[in-house]
Amino acid sequence: MEVSKKSTNPEVAFAKERSDHLQAYAQDKFFQGLSQDWLQESMRRRYVYNFDWLGRPIIQYPQDIWAVQDLVWRVRPDLVIETGIAHGGSLILSASMLALLDLCDAVESGQMLDPRQSRRKVLGVDIEIREHNRVAIEAHPMASRIQMIQGSSVAPDVIHQVHEAARGYESVLVFLDSMHTHDHVLAELNAYAPLVSEGSYCVVFDTFVNDMPAGFFADRPWDVGNDPKTAVRAWLKNHPNFRVDAEMEQRLQVTVAPGGFLRRVSPMA
Repeated sequence: MEVSKKSTNPEVAFAKERSDHLQAYAQDKFFQGLSQDWLQESMRRRYVYNFDWLGRPIIQYPQDIWAVQDLVWRVRPDLVIETGIAHGGSLILSASMLALLDLCDAVESGQMLDPRQSRRKVLGVDIEIREHNRVAIEAHPMASRIQMIQGSSVAPDVIHQVHEAARGYESVLVFLDSMHTHDHVLAELNAYAPLVSEGSYCVVFDTFVNDMPAGFFADRPWDVGNDPKTAVRAWLKNHPNFRVDAEMEQRLQVTVAPGGFLRRVSPMA
């Protein structure tokens, strides 16, 4: 009988080792519990407010910042739609990732690159874009890749503006991170998930609210049972063309979007 041998290809061997680790994490309740405890205690201490991206505050965990760049590299979008702007760090993150895609395309094709011109764009929506944040975003070197719309992300006129702006783009990635109540997130999913291209993602942030103790966000209108994860669960029941990317959650362990990385696997029914 021929004995199978381990692959001598180091890339294949490394990928296999990584896959084994991720599968083990999925069964490791102790590790998952540690990650959840750390997320809760770090959120209590406002750890998420400690970071910038290219000079602008970004209210995201480093693990989720990594996830954004990973998805951008995999999907190679020409349009990123974001609800929730705050200080603009997330817009700058997406724009800088699109700029790197432009650079890679130029290197691979051997063409010259004008860094001020790009077919790729980030479209941000927020009910209130504070003036000092708008000024800082518009003064940033990444500003040429960013368009902002002020208004409620679930208002019909805003939804119409976003859909019009998305015309002609082939690869679309969506991040939902504004109001975190069930009804609002459900309305955002209905409005913007249809724009996601096949193989791309709609990421719903702050689904972790459902995993926190009741009353954890006492000063906010959302709470356990009225949160992004309940909206995702309800929405997925009627949208089999999207699947939760569980591997992303296992890879990150600490994330504000557990169960919120939604990959479109087929055309809309």
